[in-house]
Amino acid sequence: MTQVIDNPFRGKGMPDLPRAKGADTRAVAALLALCPAHRITPLVDSPDLAAQAQVARLTLKDERGRMGLGSFKALGAAHAIAREAAKAGGDLSKALSGRTYVTASAGNHGLSVAAGARVFGAAAVVYLSEAVPQAFADRLAARGARVVRAGSDYEQSMEAAARAAEENGWTLLSDSSWPGYTELPFHVMEGYRQMAVEIASQMQEPPSHVLLQAGVGGLAAAIAAELRETWGSAPQMIVVEPDVAPALYESIRSGRPVTTTGPASCMGRLDCKTPSLLALADLACDADRFTILSEDEAKAGTDALAAAGLETTPSGGAGVAALLAGIDGVGRDAHVLCIISEGPANG
Repeated sequence: MTQVIDNPFRGKGMPDLPRAKGADTRAVAALLALCPAHRITPLVDSPDLAAQAQVARLTLKDERGRMGLGSFKALGAAHAIAREAAKAGGDLSKALSGRTYVTASAGNHGLSVAAGARVFGAAAVVYLSEAVPQAFADRLAARGARVVRAGSDYEQSMEAAARAAEENGWTLLSDSSWPGYTELPFHVMEGYRQMAVEIASQMQEPPSHVLLQAGVGGLAAAIAAELRETWGSAPQMIVVEPDVAPALYESIRSGRPVTTTGPASCMGRLDCKTPSLLALADLACDADRFTILSEDEAKAGTDALAAAGLETTPSGGAGVAALLAGIDGVGRDAHVLCIISEGPANG
């Protein structure tokens, strides 16, 4: 059984941490249509996994084929870059010629930056820590990005990317946010809301529980915010993090943003020790509960998904893994929605 805390800020938000302006999901859909690979991803039921989890129904939003990049992250940076291209006008394939976008990535965000930059004529530079596998660096290079290694973890590579942006006049495009840096991360999260728009159109009625895995928190915050607008307070939103990187869990427990410490996690894309301020502000208002997942529980969940024909990584299957590990209050009559956020090749 996983450790769970209730969110005391539900419905009102965390003091001194205001939420960002409202998202325009119609504009998101129109901008994503400029990206040729954009398609709605499937929503599927898994009776076998539901039986293993001892719940009535398990529905999965499958992001493994998103825009040919293999993860939900394709929606974020590509949307933010498309906004800037549309604003520049003219021939969209050359709209951002001469611009360079730089970011740090623990995984799929870098692919979205590289793909979006290429579509609209810009260059992309992606900083990776030494912990990121070389196979991922090769995938970035194949998408036209210049890869730079910096630091032993994501936080250090992010610091290096921010310095490079300032020194070279490049545009920093992070999927996290901090004081003084919120506009582009907001548009990244705005793109992620497309998943929730699709989910609401694909489901005849809301589930009882939504399990949302989190690193810096962008996916969880975007989906929770959009589904709250569509479905109201009915579904219980539960955020899932690695127990070695419980930045949101500890921030909610402490009532303020908290940076955590710990060893590296097998949930590499969720192994973020500092929360995004924008994501934390949204989740403090929209999430009902927060839970943490052990390394062994994450691996067991990944194995169970593979056995059910749904191969992913420990990051991609963390919500399902938490359900299989057991969450107090999610009973036999529950209809649970989880996100498979990436494909196995992204490990």
